[in-house]
Amino acid sequence: MAEAAVGKLWRLPARRNRVKVERAVKVPMRDGVTLLADHYIPVTDSPMPTILVRCPYGRGFPYSLMSAQLFASRGYHVLFQSTRGTYGSGGTFVPAVSEPADAQDTVAWLREQEWFDGRLATAGGSYLGYTQWALAMDPPPELTAMVVMVGVHDISLAAYQQGPMDLYNALSWSDLLSHQETVSPAVGLIRTFLAERRLAGALKRLPLRGTVDGLGGAGAPWYDDWVDHPDRTDSYWDSFRVTDALHRVEVPTLLIGGWHDYFIQQTLAQYDALRARNVQVAVTIGPWTHLTVDNKIAMPQAISWLDEHAAGRAPVHRAAPVQVFVSGQWQNHQTWPPADMRTETWYLQSDNRLAGSVSTEESSGTGFRYDPENPTPSVGGRVMALSGGAKDNRKLEARDDVVVFTTEPLAEAVEVHGEPVVELHVTSDNANADLFARICDVDPSGRSVNVTDRIVRCTERDTVAGEVRTVRMTLDPTAHRFEPGHRIRLQISGGAFPRFARNLGTGENPGTGTAMKAASHVIQHDATQPSRISLPRRLNRSR
Repeated sequence: MAEAAVGKLWRLPARRNRVKVERAVKVPMRDGVTLLADHYIPVTDSPMPTILVRCPYGRGFPYSLMSAQLFASRGYHVLFQSTRGTYGSGGTFVPAVSEPADAQDTVAWLREQEWFDGRLATAGGSYLGYTQWALAMDPPPELTAMVVMVGVHDISLAAYQQGPMDLYNALSWSDLLSHQETVSPAVGLIRTFLAERRLAGALKRLPLRGTVDGLGGAGAPWYDDWVDHPDRTDSYWDSFRVTDALHRVEVPTLLIGGWHDYFIQQTLAQYDALRARNVQVAVTIGPWTHLTVDNKIAMPQAISWLDEHAAGRAPVHRAAPVQVFVSGQWQNHQTWPPADMRTETWYLQSDNRLAGSVSTEESSGTGFRYDPENPTPSVGGRVMALSGGAKDNRKLEARDDVVVFTTEPLAEAVEVHGEPVVELHVTSDNANADLFARICDVDPSGRSVNVTDRIVRCTERDTVAGEVRTVRMTLDPTAHRFEPGHRIRLQISGGAFPRFARNLGTGENPGTGTAMKAASHVIQHDATQPSRISLPRRLNRSR
């Protein structure tokens, strides 16, 4: 019943066969550990390809439906495996570390099964994307296709992709893993949806170390290790990334992401790496967050991709290799970003204005103060929460610790594809400080909605208090159309909490520090120090 309803809701192709399930199949690893998997068996006399799905979140509903049943009923064996240390699989779960070896050992076991016909594909999203890239570190010859949805290949980027720790995402995910086997799947989903309120006290806690210890559950020992290693170049992170897979895999790969997804940077890095090597790759990017991917779009594309490249069935026509959602409309492109682009620059001015020319003032600046004891809150953006995504920023922008610079109403549309760049000339009375920049779309009613953003962390190592420093910030990739009559706004502050961990302002170890010190900043925007934003604008675009 559930499968039929979901298939209809998501507009999936018709079922091809019935499905049997063999539960808790034992798959041996090289170190003597046994992993458990459920084998979804298509009831047919014909050989069928196999989809390998490796998951830390359990093999029950709803994951069993989305990751196994829907594929199996459309002509695939599915081996749906619990990763090491989860849901009956032996060993201890440590994110990422064991995935390459365990994936290879699972494929070695598949080769010995009489039902395995030599055709292998992988599919899945988020951490299930990581397990796919882990297998692709040494791509087996049987691998024919991959479908990676909102997937990650570098956990260090997930923890510290912008400098300060991605506090909310790291803590909420660790809490999810710590409790998932002590509650039902339904309760687990509710806990995820209510995580912002439930974890509010823990997110405010100082020091950062030890936070998970007070949340109960089975624990997440990796969290304190992540807190202790804020430098992504530290060798500690080597076992938490499988980036080399992007330069080794040769099979057709479908990538699905969201403009407000936590992993949008990694999705587009995967696309760039594969396309640079002429690997057949397609990418679909919607207006989604990590939790709101539209399966009416994603799942039919996934099944079509697997049908063509894994099963050798008749392909379903795809309009273009790149499909992106831009302000209410899908666009098709041959590449990302599109070829018809130019850079358009807007300069910060007095009176909180953005203009197309450099200020003529000899001396001009706008100041604000950041206090970590009353941190600037985060609104929307790339968080794994229901409050993520494009949100109204007016309440945030009314705060004294946020400054904005805004254009006049646009006479014509400005369509942005790519990574905007913000360059600020700043003086600060505290060298230990963060700067957060965000581009918003302001409609005629005054509603200010976030488009993309970036935070950077400054320390005494790279700046001196009181001296002018130039801070260049490459914002996360986006595709957005600012309509005529709308205004482009640049929002600047000293943080976005609890999305990112606060800069305490003291230079102490960020994991153990508890003392706090405020920072005052002045953004210079005069003739000799022209702070600005550069937008990658698409030319000659009309509705």
